[in-house]
Amino acid sequence: MNPLASLILPPLSAIYGVATRARIRGYQRGWLPVSKLSAPVISVGNLTTGGTGKTPLVEWVCKTVVGETGKRVCVLTRGYGRVDPRSQVAVSDGNKLLASERQAGDEPFMLAQNLLGIAAVISNPDRLSAGEWAIKNLGTEVFVLDDGFQHLRLARNLDIVTIDATNPWGGGTLLPYGRLREPRDGLSRADCIVVTRSEQVADQGSLIESLRRFAGTTPVFSSRMTTSGIRMLNGERVTDESLRPQPVAAFCGVGNPESFFKQLRQEGYAPVFTRAFNDHHNYDQADLTQLTKVAKDHGAHGLITTAKDANKLTSLQIDLPCYVLEIKISIDDESPLVKMIQTACL
Repeated sequence: MNPLASLILPPLSAIYGVATRARIRGYQRGWLPVSKLSAPVISVGNLTTGGTGKTPLVEWVCKTVVGETGKRVCVLTRGYGRVDPRSQVAVSDGNKLLASERQAGDEPFMLAQNLLGIAAVISNPDRLSAGEWAIKNLGTEVFVLDDGFQHLRLARNLDIVTIDATNPWGGGTLLPYGRLREPRDGLSRADCIVVTRSEQVADQGSLIESLRRFAGTTPVFSSRMTTSGIRMLNGERVTDESLRPQPVAAFCGVGNPESFFKQLRQEGYAPVFTRAFNDHHNYDQADLTQLTKVAKDHGAHGLITTAKDANKLTSLQIDLPCYVLEIKISIDDESPLVKMIQTACL
Protein backbone atom coordinates (compact mmCIF):
# COMPACT_ATOMS: atom_id res chain seq x y z
CA MET A 1 0.00 0.00 0.00
CA ASN A 2 1.41 3.38 -0.97
CA PRO A 3 2.15 6.01 1.73
CA LEU A 4 -0.69 8.30 0.64
CA ALA A 5 -3.26 5.50 1.02
CA SER A 6 -1.80 4.68 4.45
CA LEU A 7 -2.57 8.26 5.50
CA ILE A 8 -6.01 8.60 3.94
CA LEU A 9 -7.59 5.20 4.50
CA PRO A 10 -7.33 4.77 8.32
CA PRO A 11 -9.57 7.81 9.04
CA LEU A 12 -12.04 6.52 6.45
CA SER A 13 -12.04 3.16 8.22
CA ALA A 14 -12.82 4.92 11.51
CA ILE A 15 -15.77 6.71 9.90
CA TYR A 16 -16.93 3.43 8.34
CA GLY A 17 -16.75 1.76 11.76
CA VAL A 18 -18.93 4.42 13.39
CA ALA A 19 -21.50 4.17 10.59
CA THR A 20 -21.50 0.36 10.70
CA ARG A 21 -22.02 0.20 14.45
CA ALA A 22 -24.83 2.76 14.21
CA ARG A 23 -26.55 0.74 11.49
CA ILE A 24 -26.32 -2.52 13.46
CA ARG A 25 -27.59 -0.80 16.61
CA GLY A 26 -30.48 0.63 14.61
CA TYR A 27 -31.63 -2.84 13.62
CA GLN A 28 -31.06 -4.30 17.07
CA ARG A 29 -33.14 -1.59 18.77
CA GLY A 30 -35.93 -1.65 16.21
CA TRP A 31 -35.21 1.79 14.75
CA LEU A 32 -34.71 0.19 11.33
CA PRO A 33 -37.36 -2.28 10.09
CA VAL A 34 -36.65 -6.01 9.81
CA SER A 35 -38.88 -7.97 7.42
CA LYS A 36 -39.70 -11.66 7.64
CA LEU A 37 -40.45 -14.14 4.89
CA SER A 38 -43.14 -16.77 5.37
CA ALA A 39 -40.52 -19.51 5.14
CA PRO A 40 -37.41 -20.25 7.23
CA VAL A 41 -34.19 -18.43 6.30
CA ILE A 42 -30.68 -19.77 6.92
CA SER A 43 -27.98 -17.14 6.42
CA VAL A 44 -24.38 -17.96 5.47
CA GLY A 45 -22.08 -14.95 5.69
CA ASN A 46 -18.73 -13.66 6.87
CA LEU A 47 -16.96 -10.74 8.54
CA THR A 48 -14.50 -9.96 5.74
CA THR A 49 -14.52 -9.25 2.04
CA GLY A 50 -12.92 -11.76 -0.28
CA GLY A 51 -13.06 -15.53 -0.38
CA THR A 52 -13.69 -17.30 2.92
CA GLY A 53 -15.04 -20.60 1.55
CA LYS A 54 -18.60 -19.34 1.93
CA THR A 55 -19.92 -20.60 -1.43
CA PRO A 56 -19.05 -24.29 -0.83
CA LEU A 57 -20.77 -23.97 2.56
CA VAL A 58 -23.92 -22.54 0.94
CA GLU A 59 -23.94 -25.58 -1.34
CA TRP A 60 -23.46 -27.92 1.64
CA VAL A 61 -26.29 -26.26 3.58
CA CYS A 62 -28.68 -26.59 0.62
CA LYS A 63 -27.88 -30.29 0.22
CA THR A 64 -28.25 -30.82 3.97
CA VAL A 65 -31.66 -29.12 4.08
CA VAL A 66 -32.96 -31.22 1.18
CA GLY A 67 -31.43 -34.42 2.54
CA GLU A 68 -32.77 -33.91 6.05
CA THR A 69 -36.17 -32.33 5.36
CA GLY A 70 -37.03 -32.87 1.69
CA LYS A 71 -38.21 -29.25 1.47
CA ARG A 72 -37.92 -27.01 -1.60
CA VAL A 73 -34.87 -24.75 -1.21
CA CYS A 74 -33.92 -21.48 -2.88
CA VAL A 75 -30.63 -19.57 -2.60
CA LEU A 76 -31.02 -15.79 -2.38
CA THR A 77 -27.90 -13.94 -3.48
CA ARG A 78 -26.93 -10.47 -4.63
CA GLY A 79 -25.05 -11.79 -7.68
CA TYR A 80 -21.90 -9.71 -7.59
CA GLY A 81 -20.27 -8.82 -10.93
CA ARG A 82 -23.25 -9.43 -13.23
CA VAL A 83 -24.17 -7.14 -16.11
CA ASP A 84 -27.22 -5.60 -14.41
CA PRO A 85 -26.66 -5.73 -10.64
CA ARG A 86 -29.98 -4.04 -9.80
CA SER A 87 -32.29 -6.48 -11.56
CA GLN A 88 -33.73 -9.81 -10.45
CA VAL A 89 -32.48 -12.84 -12.36
CA ALA A 90 -33.80 -16.34 -11.78
CA VAL A 91 -30.57 -18.23 -12.35
CA SER A 92 -32.18 -21.63 -11.87
CA ASP A 93 -35.60 -22.96 -10.90
CA GLY A 94 -33.88 -25.92 -9.27
CA ASN A 95 -34.25 -28.15 -12.32
CA LYS A 96 -32.72 -26.16 -15.19
CA LEU A 97 -30.49 -23.17 -15.74
CA LEU A 98 -32.37 -20.03 -16.78
CA ALA A 99 -29.56 -17.46 -17.13
CA SER A 100 -25.97 -17.14 -18.31
CA GLU A 101 -22.94 -16.56 -16.11
CA ARG A 102 -22.85 -12.90 -17.18
CA GLN A 103 -26.52 -12.41 -16.29
CA ALA A 104 -26.32 -14.30 -13.01
CA GLY A 105 -22.86 -13.51 -11.61
CA ASP A 106 -20.06 -16.06 -11.41
CA GLU A 107 -20.79 -17.53 -7.99
CA PRO A 108 -24.60 -17.75 -8.39
CA PHE A 109 -24.13 -19.45 -11.77
CA MET A 110 -21.71 -21.97 -10.26
CA LEU A 111 -24.12 -22.62 -7.38
CA ALA A 112 -26.99 -23.10 -9.83
CA GLN A 113 -24.95 -25.63 -11.80
CA ASN A 114 -23.92 -27.57 -8.70
CA LEU A 115 -27.41 -27.50 -7.19
CA LEU A 116 -29.48 -28.66 -10.17
CA GLY A 117 -32.11 -31.01 -8.84
CA ILE A 118 -31.57 -29.62 -5.34
CA ALA A 119 -32.14 -25.86 -5.06
CA ALA A 120 -33.20 -22.83 -7.08
CA VAL A 121 -30.96 -19.74 -7.23
CA ILE A 122 -32.08 -16.10 -7.56
CA SER A 123 -29.79 -13.07 -7.97
CA ASN A 124 -31.32 -9.87 -6.60
CA PRO A 125 -29.93 -7.25 -4.20
CA ASP A 126 -33.46 -7.04 -2.73
CA ARG A 127 -33.49 -10.45 -1.06
CA LEU A 128 -36.92 -9.83 0.50
CA SER A 129 -38.54 -9.21 -2.88
CA ALA A 130 -36.74 -12.19 -4.38
CA GLY A 131 -37.92 -14.41 -1.53
CA GLU A 132 -41.53 -13.36 -1.89
CA TRP A 133 -41.33 -14.06 -5.64
CA ALA A 134 -39.81 -17.51 -5.02
CA ILE A 135 -42.56 -18.47 -2.55
CA LYS A 136 -45.23 -17.47 -5.05
CA ASN A 137 -43.63 -18.85 -8.23
CA LEU A 138 -41.40 -21.71 -7.10
CA GLY A 139 -43.15 -22.91 -3.96
CA THR A 140 -39.98 -22.38 -1.92
CA GLU A 141 -40.13 -23.74 1.62
CA VAL A 142 -36.63 -22.87 2.92
CA PHE A 143 -34.26 -20.08 1.91
CA VAL A 144 -30.47 -20.03 2.12
CA LEU A 145 -29.27 -16.43 2.24
CA ASP A 146 -25.89 -16.17 0.55
CA ASP A 147 -23.53 -13.55 2.00
CA GLY A 148 -26.25 -12.55 4.45
CA PHE A 149 -24.60 -11.71 7.77
CA GLN A 150 -24.71 -7.95 7.17
CA HIS A 151 -28.09 -8.09 5.35
CA LEU A 152 -29.96 -7.22 8.53
CA ARG A 153 -33.10 -6.10 6.74
CA LEU A 154 -34.20 -9.74 6.40
CA ALA A 155 -34.93 -11.85 9.49
CA ARG A 156 -33.29 -15.25 9.65
CA ASN A 157 -33.80 -18.45 11.64
CA LEU A 158 -30.12 -19.40 11.69
CA ASP A 159 -27.02 -17.20 11.27
CA ILE A 160 -23.89 -19.09 10.17
CA VAL A 161 -20.64 -17.13 9.86
CA THR A 162 -17.56 -18.41 8.03
CA ILE A 163 -14.06 -17.55 9.23
CA ASP A 164 -11.12 -18.34 6.94
CA ALA A 165 -8.40 -19.97 9.05
CA THR A 166 -5.70 -18.68 6.68
CA ASN A 167 -6.77 -15.02 7.03
CA PRO A 168 -9.46 -14.76 9.71
CA TRP A 169 -9.56 -11.00 10.22
CA GLY A 170 -8.64 -9.60 6.80
CA GLY A 171 -5.70 -7.62 8.17
CA GLY A 172 -7.48 -6.71 11.39
CA THR A 173 -8.90 -3.35 10.31
CA LEU A 174 -12.18 -2.21 8.81
CA LEU A 175 -12.85 -1.25 5.22
CA PRO A 176 -11.42 0.48 3.27
CA TYR A 177 -8.01 0.20 5.00
CA GLY A 178 -8.54 -3.48 5.83
CA ARG A 179 -11.03 -6.14 4.80
CA LEU A 180 -13.33 -6.30 7.83
CA ARG A 181 -16.94 -5.50 6.96
CA GLU A 182 -17.78 -4.87 10.60
CA PRO A 183 -16.01 -5.01 13.99
CA ARG A 184 -15.10 -8.46 15.24
CA ASP A 185 -17.49 -8.27 18.17
CA GLY A 186 -20.23 -8.63 15.57
CA LEU A 187 -19.59 -12.36 15.89
CA SER A 188 -21.77 -12.23 19.01
CA ARG A 189 -24.78 -12.12 16.65
CA ALA A 190 -23.86 -15.44 15.04
CA ASP A 191 -25.66 -18.65 15.95
CA CYS A 192 -22.60 -20.65 14.95
CA ILE A 193 -19.21 -20.21 13.30
CA VAL A 194 -17.63 -22.44 10.67
CA VAL A 195 -13.85 -22.15 10.40
CA THR A 196 -12.90 -22.92 6.80
CA ARG A 197 -9.61 -24.16 5.30
CA SER A 198 -8.47 -25.55 8.64
CA GLU A 199 -6.28 -28.02 6.72
CA GLN A 200 -4.10 -25.14 5.56
CA VAL A 201 -2.96 -24.00 9.02
CA ALA A 202 -0.74 -25.82 11.47
CA ASP A 203 -2.63 -24.88 14.63
CA GLN A 204 -6.10 -23.42 15.17
CA GLY A 205 -5.63 -22.89 18.90
CA SER A 206 -5.00 -19.14 18.84
CA LEU A 207 -7.83 -18.58 16.37
CA ILE A 208 -10.32 -20.51 18.52
CA GLU A 209 -9.19 -18.47 21.52
CA SER A 210 -9.85 -15.24 19.59
CA LEU A 211 -13.24 -16.48 18.46
CA ARG A 212 -14.18 -17.23 22.07
CA ARG A 213 -13.18 -13.71 23.05
CA PHE A 214 -15.56 -12.17 20.50
CA ALA A 215 -18.31 -14.81 20.29
CA GLY A 216 -18.40 -16.33 23.76
CA THR A 217 -19.92 -19.81 23.82
CA THR A 218 -21.21 -19.69 20.24
CA PRO A 219 -20.64 -23.16 18.67
CA VAL A 220 -17.54 -23.34 16.46
CA PHE A 221 -17.10 -25.98 13.75
CA SER A 222 -13.91 -26.75 11.82
CA SER A 223 -14.03 -27.58 8.15
CA ARG A 224 -11.70 -28.50 5.31
CA MET A 225 -11.76 -27.97 1.56
CA THR A 226 -11.31 -31.26 -0.25
CA THR A 227 -10.96 -32.03 -3.94
CA SER A 228 -14.10 -33.61 -5.36
CA GLY A 229 -12.77 -34.05 -8.89
CA ILE A 230 -10.75 -32.73 -11.81
CA ARG A 231 -12.14 -32.19 -15.29
CA MET A 232 -11.38 -30.51 -18.57
CA LEU A 233 -13.25 -27.35 -19.56
CA ASN A 234 -15.56 -29.49 -21.71
CA GLY A 235 -16.54 -31.56 -18.69
CA GLU A 236 -14.41 -34.63 -19.45
CA ARG A 237 -13.15 -36.20 -16.22
CA VAL A 238 -9.43 -36.55 -15.53
CA THR A 239 -7.69 -38.71 -12.94
CA ASP A 240 -5.22 -37.31 -10.45
CA GLU A 241 -2.72 -39.98 -11.44
CA SER A 242 -2.67 -38.87 -15.07
CA LEU A 243 -2.40 -35.16 -14.29
CA ARG A 244 -0.06 -34.95 -11.29
CA PRO A 245 3.15 -35.82 -13.20
CA GLN A 246 2.49 -33.07 -15.76
CA PRO A 247 3.97 -29.58 -15.31
CA VAL A 248 1.00 -27.20 -15.07
CA ALA A 249 0.49 -23.47 -14.57
CA ALA A 250 -2.22 -22.44 -12.10
CA PHE A 251 -4.34 -19.31 -12.31
CA CYS A 252 -7.50 -17.96 -10.71
CA GLY A 253 -9.59 -14.88 -10.01
CA VAL A 254 -10.90 -15.60 -6.51
CA GLY A 255 -10.90 -13.80 -3.18
CA ASN A 256 -8.12 -15.89 -1.64
CA PRO A 257 -5.89 -17.10 -4.50
CA GLU A 258 -3.15 -18.41 -2.23
CA SER A 259 -5.59 -20.91 -0.72
CA PHE A 260 -6.19 -22.35 -4.22
CA PHE A 261 -2.48 -22.61 -4.97
CA LYS A 262 -1.82 -24.16 -1.56
CA GLN A 263 -4.59 -26.73 -2.07
CA LEU A 264 -3.03 -27.74 -5.37
CA ARG A 265 0.31 -28.30 -3.66
CA GLN A 266 -1.35 -30.28 -0.87
CA GLU A 267 -2.95 -32.46 -3.53
CA GLY A 268 0.48 -33.28 -4.92
CA TYR A 269 0.71 -30.78 -7.76
CA ALA A 270 3.72 -28.52 -8.22
CA PRO A 271 2.68 -25.56 -10.39
CA VAL A 272 5.59 -24.24 -12.45
CA PHE A 273 3.89 -20.84 -12.56
CA THR A 274 0.98 -19.16 -10.76
CA ARG A 275 -1.05 -16.09 -11.64
CA ALA A 276 -3.72 -14.43 -9.50
CA PHE A 277 -6.25 -12.12 -11.13
CA ASN A 278 -8.65 -9.90 -9.20
CA ASP A 279 -11.68 -11.57 -7.63
CA HIS A 280 -14.55 -11.98 -10.15
CA HIS A 281 -12.18 -11.16 -13.03
CA ASN A 282 -13.81 -11.29 -16.47
CA TYR A 283 -11.27 -12.92 -18.78
CA ASP A 284 -10.72 -11.83 -22.37
CA GLN A 285 -8.69 -13.37 -25.16
CA ALA A 286 -5.68 -11.18 -24.42
CA ASP A 287 -5.55 -12.52 -20.83
CA LEU A 288 -5.49 -16.13 -22.01
CA THR A 289 -3.05 -15.50 -24.85
CA GLN A 290 -0.57 -13.86 -22.50
CA LEU A 291 -1.17 -16.43 -19.75
CA THR A 292 -0.60 -19.33 -22.14
CA LYS A 293 2.60 -17.78 -23.48
CA VAL A 294 4.08 -17.30 -20.01
CA ALA A 295 2.95 -20.80 -18.97
CA LYS A 296 4.70 -22.34 -21.99
CA ASP A 297 7.84 -20.28 -21.25
CA HIS A 298 7.87 -21.92 -17.80
CA GLY A 299 7.56 -25.39 -19.33
CA ALA A 300 3.88 -25.97 -18.52
CA HIS A 301 2.01 -28.63 -20.50
CA GLY A 302 -1.37 -27.44 -19.25
CA LEU A 303 -3.29 -24.89 -17.19
CA ILE A 304 -5.39 -25.49 -14.07
CA THR A 305 -7.98 -23.19 -12.52
CA THR A 306 -11.06 -23.10 -10.29
CA ALA A 307 -14.64 -24.01 -11.12
CA LYS A 308 -15.63 -20.38 -10.52
CA ASP A 309 -13.18 -19.22 -13.19
CA ALA A 310 -13.95 -22.04 -15.64
CA ASN A 311 -17.39 -20.70 -16.57
CA LYS A 312 -15.76 -17.55 -17.97
CA LEU A 313 -13.37 -19.39 -20.26
CA THR A 314 -15.57 -21.51 -22.50
CA SER A 315 -15.73 -19.00 -25.37
CA LEU A 316 -11.98 -18.27 -25.39
CA GLN A 317 -9.20 -19.90 -27.37
CA ILE A 318 -6.67 -21.65 -25.11
CA ASP A 319 -3.62 -23.23 -26.72
CA LEU A 320 -2.95 -25.56 -23.79
CA PRO A 321 -5.17 -28.16 -22.11
CA CYS A 322 -7.09 -26.43 -19.33
CA TYR A 323 -8.10 -28.38 -16.22
CA VAL A 324 -10.60 -27.45 -13.51
CA LEU A 325 -10.16 -28.33 -9.83
CA GLU A 326 -13.53 -28.95 -8.20
CA ILE A 327 -13.81 -28.69 -4.43
CA LYS A 328 -16.31 -29.34 -1.67
CA ILE A 329 -16.41 -28.55 2.02
CA SER A 330 -16.07 -31.24 4.65
CA ILE A 331 -17.17 -30.33 8.18
CA ASP A 332 -15.65 -32.07 11.20
CA ASP A 333 -18.24 -33.46 13.63
CA GLU A 334 -21.09 -32.09 11.53
CA SER A 335 -23.95 -33.68 13.48
CA PRO A 336 -24.62 -30.70 15.82
CA LEU A 337 -24.65 -28.32 12.83
CA VAL A 338 -27.04 -30.61 10.95
CA LYS A 339 -29.29 -30.56 14.01
CA MET A 340 -29.23 -26.75 14.09
CA ILE A 341 -30.24 -26.68 10.42
CA GLN A 342 -33.05 -29.16 11.01
CA THR A 343 -34.40 -27.05 13.89
CA ALA A 344 -34.18 -23.85 11.81
CA CYS A 345 -36.30 -25.46 9.07
CA LEU A 346 -39.20 -26.33 11.36
